[in-house]
Amino acid sequence: MTDHYEVLGVSRTASTEEIKKAYRKLARELHPDVNPSGDAAERFKSVTHAYDVLSDANQRERYDLGPQTGFGGGGGGATFGFGDIFETFFGGGQSRSAPRSRRERGQDSLLRVEVELEEVVFGVHRDIDVDTAVTCEACGGSCCAPGTSVVTCDICRGSGQIQRAVRSLLGNVMTSSPCGTCRGYGTVIPNPCPTCAGQGRVRAKRTISLDVPAGVETGTRLHLPSQGEAGPAGGSNGDIYLEVKVKHHETFSRNGDDLLATLEVQMTDAVLGTRVSLGSLDGEVSIEIKPGTQSADVVTVKDRGITHLRGAGRGDLKVGIQVVTPVRLNSKEQKLMEEFAASRRPVAPEFATFQQGLFAKIRDRFLGV
Repeated sequence: MTDHYEVLGVSRTASTEEIKKAYRKLARELHPDVNPSGDAAERFKSVTHAYDVLSDANQRERYDLGPQTGFGGGGGGATFGFGDIFETFFGGGQSRSAPRSRRERGQDSLLRVEVELEEVVFGVHRDIDVDTAVTCEACGGSCCAPGTSVVTCDICRGSGQIQRAVRSLLGNVMTSSPCGTCRGYGTVIPNPCPTCAGQGRVRAKRTISLDVPAGVETGTRLHLPSQGEAGPAGGSNGDIYLEVKVKHHETFSRNGDDLLATLEVQMTDAVLGTRVSLGSLDGEVSIEIKPGTQSADVVTVKDRGITHLRGAGRGDLKVGIQVVTPVRLNSKEQKLMEEFAASRRPVAPEFATFQQGLFAKIRDRFLGV
């Protein structure tokens, strides 16, 4: 009688895990696809048979009790389980998998939504129409015509798999493949729902309510769980991801949570100073122009920028000043300017150290450079 423990090279007290580990090692060495030597196939059969016996608790107990139990030794003419071989080489048996489920999760969707810069200040509510898959109301996702149901496949008898014995160098190897009649589901639909053609879902338009939070910026993605398309056969909905695009504004731009704007100021107001009230994205804002204001100066109005996406508070409104020099003067204005110039000590124009352009200077001051 063949000693299965000796064949596998383990002791009689070896654990199930030790037996399995020894079998895997030997199977990798002896499999005909790896080892083409003449005796490799026979040794592989012996090793596999030994493992079949010792890996099963009941068979191992009978083997350990000896021949009086009626347990036969030897490995000739054995039928080898394909699952063990598959597990050895591919990491897990697949020959006896459960039937496929018709019910699957729906796919996720990526949509895009445009918002105005004004709407970013405090957030906005939107209703968005989407064309997607929804559960069929006629069959409720069952895929069957009303009053009918799925029936067990009479070919695979509900297993979803067809097993066949294939003769090979290893002996008779059991293989399995999805049932061609039920496509691996284990059931068939004799009367598909006419509305959804047996899919359990149809395409339809529906409206999604969305709250766009304050502080979002272009590229921000909002996650709407379970708002995506319905899955087949009543499967759960996928998710929707909404990518935000903030539209360009003619007056205001954005740096983080600060709003940026440029204010044109007449030369006389820059010299003498003034206060103006102007419309911003959320109502009137008062801006003080101090006497002697220069082009590229920046006036900061606190807490009139974008609401922070995370945390409390708002950014600031930063206003870059551009002093406007009059181009056309009437005779009276010309005379006044001449008198003003004559009253001041003459200062001849001269080259100054290099300075960047006005808008670049404003930009740097906006950014605190």
